[in-house]
Amino acid sequence: MKSEWHIVSNERIAERVFRMILRGDTAGIAPGQFVEVLVPGCYLRRPLSVGDVTDDRLTLIYKMVGEGTARMAQMSSGQTLDILTGLGHGYDLTKAGEQVLLIGGGVGVPPLMYAAKELRAAGKHVQVVMGFNSKGEVFGEDTFRAMGCEVTVCTMDGSYGTRGVVTDVLPTPTPFYYACGPMPMIKAILRTAGTNGQISMEERMGCGVGLCMGCTIETTEGFQRVCKEGPVFNAGALKV
Repeated sequence: MKSEWHIVSNERIAERVFRMILRGDTAGIAPGQFVEVLVPGCYLRRPLSVGDVTDDRLTLIYKMVGEGTARMAQMSSGQTLDILTGLGHGYDLTKAGEQVLLIGGGVGVPPLMYAAKELRAAGKHVQVVMGFNSKGEVFGEDTFRAMGCEVTVCTMDGSYGTRGVVTDVLPTPTPFYYACGPMPMIKAILRTAGTNGQISMEERMGCGVGLCMGCTIETTEGFQRVCKEGPVFNAGALKV
């Protein structure tokens, strides 16, 4: 759904990471879905995962990595954005048992925040394992803890939390999991935790609505589009 959104706030929360809260029509936006933001001055829309939805507020957490996100980082309260919402297939939270594991790496953490809120509201015990390069990049820990989640933070350089990567601290046995992060992390999760979970894939997108085929990946069901058939796939369907 295409609509106009009003920026409520836009603040830096970690190194090159910003949280933008917008006001608009949030109907039908589910955990694990993404939006496409039309940034003034840029030709292609920017795909961003949904960090949270509360009443008429939408939270987007993004990393400043290029021209589009650099322009977004300069925006302030009162400005408006043209956004496509409710895109892609999100997490199927009905698959979760009473014990649930969320695994996120870097800017793969935001979609897990919305999922955690819904899982906690359903009475699930939620464990969260997050991985970052260093202390300056860490965000979201307080948000998860405020929900009542059990949280473990890892950093590659050991500057905060546990030194290492997320697969170093996964619980054994591993309960049903929801994950999102860079490809090396996803591959490690599949080797370590198996396929009893769902994974949100990060791929470069052109159109974001399934037309350009630019985000196609190979699955056990053939080639599928991350923006249309995904971004969330059953872990056992991935061929990575």
